[in-house]
Amino acid sequence: MSEKYKVRDQSKLHFITFAVVRWTKVFTVEKYVNIVVESLKFCQKEKGLEVYAWCVMPNHVHFILGSKINNINDIVRDFKKYTSVHITRAMELDASEEGRRMLDIFKDEAQRSNKHVKYKFWQNQYHPIELSTNKMMDQKLDYIHENPVKAGLVELAEDYKYSSAKDYHTSEKGLVEIEFIE
Repeated sequence: MSEKYKVRDQSKLHFITFAVVRWTKVFTVEKYVNIVVESLKFCQKEKGLEVYAWCVMPNHVHFILGSKINNINDIVRDFKKYTSVHITRAMELDASEEGRRMLDIFKDEAQRSNKHVKYKFWQNQYHPIELSTNKMMDQKLDYIHENPVKAGLVELAEDYKYSSAKDYHTSEKGLVEIEFIE
């Protein structure tokens, strides 16, 4: 990863986004989204990841993350590797034409890469933005939660199943335990 795009201050929260190669709409299939959700939970439990906000869109993800225990760059690297392997394995087992089409894209991207052997699922980089002010935190929190609304997936942010908007806007809990930004 480029030195330019690394978390520098581990004590700060960071807004992080990364996308599937070619902006492929993988996360319209619930079992693939579930791999992302379960991996987030694992990283929380086993790696000390603190999730303040999250959203899985059809072809990319947004997070506000922190960690007092482990390096955020390492956690994100492991998260991306784990999810890419397990999602592509699930696709291999899924005999659907759509799954095969997506695997062809990931195989083609791997062939263009000198780093990937079989499939390349995620785009290389992610661009962590350090959230150093309350205004920045509020902007990114709103951006994450309003993303499904702007994309026309739901009318209200809290109705989107794959985000933390429900936690912030209702008394209900979402799929991933979060730390609240105060």
